[in-house]
Amino acid sequence: MKKYPFYAQILLLALTAIALDSCSDFLDDKPKTSLTTGNAYQTAADMEAALTGCYNIFYGSDFYQWEYVMLSDVRSDNAYPGGNNEETFFDYDRFILPPSNDHNFANWKALYKGVARCNILLDKIGDVSDPALTDERRNQIIGEANFLRAFHYFNLVKMYGGVPLELESNTADPDITRKARATESEVYEQILADLAVAANSLPDTYGSDAAVNKVRATKGATNALLAKVWAQRPDRDYNHVLEHCNAVISSPANYALLANYADLFDGNHDMNSESILEVPYEEGNWSASSWGIELYLAPEDGWQKYCVPSKDLVAAYDADNDVVRKDANIVFWATDASGAPISWADENWNPCADPNTAIPFNYKQKHPAGWASGDDYYMLRLADIILLKAEAQNELGNTAEAVATLNEVRTRAGLAPLDAGISQADMKKAILNERRLELAFEASRWDDLVRAGEATNVMKALDEYTYTCTSGVVGPPVKMDYSHCDQDHWVMPIPQLEIDANPNLVQNKGY
Repeated sequence: MKKYPFYAQILLLALTAIALDSCSDFLDDKPKTSLTTGNAYQTAADMEAALTGCYNIFYGSDFYQWEYVMLSDVRSDNAYPGGNNEETFFDYDRFILPPSNDHNFANWKALYKGVARCNILLDKIGDVSDPALTDERRNQIIGEANFLRAFHYFNLVKMYGGVPLELESNTADPDITRKARATESEVYEQILADLAVAANSLPDTYGSDAAVNKVRATKGATNALLAKVWAQRPDRDYNHVLEHCNAVISSPANYALLANYADLFDGNHDMNSESILEVPYEEGNWSASSWGIELYLAPEDGWQKYCVPSKDLVAAYDADNDVVRKDANIVFWATDASGAPISWADENWNPCADPNTAIPFNYKQKHPAGWASGDDYYMLRLADIILLKAEAQNELGNTAEAVATLNEVRTRAGLAPLDAGISQADMKKAILNERRLELAFEASRWDDLVRAGEATNVMKALDEYTYTCTSGVVGPPVKMDYSHCDQDHWVMPIPQLEIDANPNLVQNKGY
């Protein structure tokens, strides 16, 4: 079983994290425990426990375990919902999600739970006088909490647009618990403010141990997130994107692409040079393992898995002769691990459950381990930042430089380099496609389509079909309907339960 020094605290401090959870939801008007006072935040150890609780959200929420990927790849052209075609994921895929949806509400709550844990820590740490909490460590903890809060708000603003900006928690004051929505720009400005604190407070590394440096917020992770924030905000600034991409690429942390793309996802190369920030799961440990991978991959359960690779994605790999990344990211199986035929019907690939027809699975992580996987998940990695640098160079008119940058990633995948004479417009398309092939099932595709302004065009142009099966005979194709994918539906609906509880909230247009 893998052990990581920093995250071992999660196991030792699980009760603390659970206790923090009881007072973490700022949308709840009623404080619940004595932890609403300052008595649980008095020592250096208390603050380390509080910080562990902040990181623990990556383990303890459906959002970061699997819906983070579903909301990007299923909503895009990369994947079908899969599962048993449950209403929630069908609605994600077809852009008809109602505000009353329970999963949407759970994702909102999970992200604000993460925000609230950071808020409490930041509120309490200034009062801790324990000499064991050195000034250096105090500043690092403040930087880590600001980074994590920014990370959660970045996901919130991408999913919902403007959201309530909660910077205080653990209160019953309705002026705080029932805030109106901030504008999208105001949320992005707060993200930048938090990341400015992180950039000034965090080290490039915490020493020589990758098992620490790759799982905690660092200056490199902050610059990577800043690059993505400046690219994604509506008033994007590619000069800033380029600045922060270069800061990552030239970091003293010495990030570098792995020579073999497949090594990134084989489960044997965790904490590698390409990793900027990852979630370190421990196989078989229910407090620190990943159950989300089972929902993508393990056919022996006897039911269809989620996030099924689309025919359009497979065709994109084949069109580029991209065998390396296709084989690393997608696996086709006709039998389960025991050799028995996979028995369910797949409405897109195998409607009559033909035992001779293989079905594709999301293969980004490869070891479900019975709902307790130890395969790590990258939140930030270098190839993403290199391709974002190419995007910035191209948008700033330096297309030849962008080609050279992008070719670093193509060469690693064993593909022929792009020609330096490509036009700026064609290069923009090439970068979007390269990001798709490199980052499939890493919660990137939907953001990329939105940033490029192509989400509606791409989804409405899809030529994808479902099929029924009657008495062993495949029925006629039924074209998948993406007519609801207008720009209003690039964001999700504000959960109805939040609107019911907070009269100051206004629903997104189109819902």
